[in-house]
Amino acid sequence: MRVFVTGATGFIGTAVVKELASAGHQVLGLCRSEEKAAALRAAGAGIHRGSLEDESSLADGAAKTDGVIHLAFNHDFSTYVGNCEDDRRVIATLGAVLKGSKRPLIVTSGTAIARAAPGQPSREDDPAVGSDVSPRAASEEAAAALVKEGVNASVVRLPQVHDTTRQGFVSLAIQVYLQKGACGYLGEGLNRWPAAHVLDTARLYRLALEKAEPNAKYHAVGEEGVKIRDIAQTLGRRLKLPVKSIAPENAGEFFGFLGMFAALDMPASSAETQKKLNWKPAGPSMLADLENLALPGVAA
Repeated sequence: MRVFVTGATGFIGTAVVKELASAGHQVLGLCRSEEKAAALRAAGAGIHRGSLEDESSLADGAAKTDGVIHLAFNHDFSTYVGNCEDDRRVIATLGAVLKGSKRPLIVTSGTAIARAAPGQPSREDDPAVGSDVSPRAASEEAAAALVKEGVNASVVRLPQVHDTTRQGFVSLAIQVYLQKGACGYLGEGLNRWPAAHVLDTARLYRLALEKAEPNAKYHAVGEEGVKIRDIAQTLGRRLKLPVKSIAPENAGEFFGFLGMFAALDMPASSAETQKKLNWKPAGPSMLADLENLALPGVAA
């Protein structure tokens, strides 16, 4: 299959490109710079010049291929709501080209969109919140609208994706910890974030593409929930910084924009995903990767 991948040069995208190529798929990666184009070529991918802002380049990339994996997203949280609405536009643009065909479109969202009973892990079939509650839900709303128009769209929901170079929100928390001189967690720190290794995540995207089930929801979850206190303690040891509890009302003061996520308890299950796709996460745990995470001035 010839696959158009947006975000092909990003953290997850790079792994997805390699996974697709190793399975015999041809990859066309969206790219705007020659520096990143060189990395794509080295991974065996074709280059499609363009950007998320250029709708004609997005439409052209989708038109040239047998399926689309949409990974690109602007992670500037100072303009988070606008970025989510931009993603809605991008998904609509990609989907418009695929109408009237069975060509799959895989859209990216987050596991926090599905809301379970308090304390329970969210599941693939749990009700999803709307973009009025969580702006990131705009991506799933866009995919659902396309399904109603006959587009073969499905969703991969991401947890904290990690390896020994990147750790999702945790990488951003590390910056906060270094600035504050302490590794903090809110209250007792028992709230949990789900996680998955980047290679497991890449394999899930490939399987979702090959399955091509309209309106499917997949959770790329290897661990249902890692306690924030355990994350802070691991980093405190590695960074040689004190670990302390932060009063919930001081979340914004300590964490900045991350304060909106630092208090969330959002465990998630991937039981149905594993069953549907015969997907078995096998990568290292988040804490194991944190123990070996490349940190400035710190030996692994």
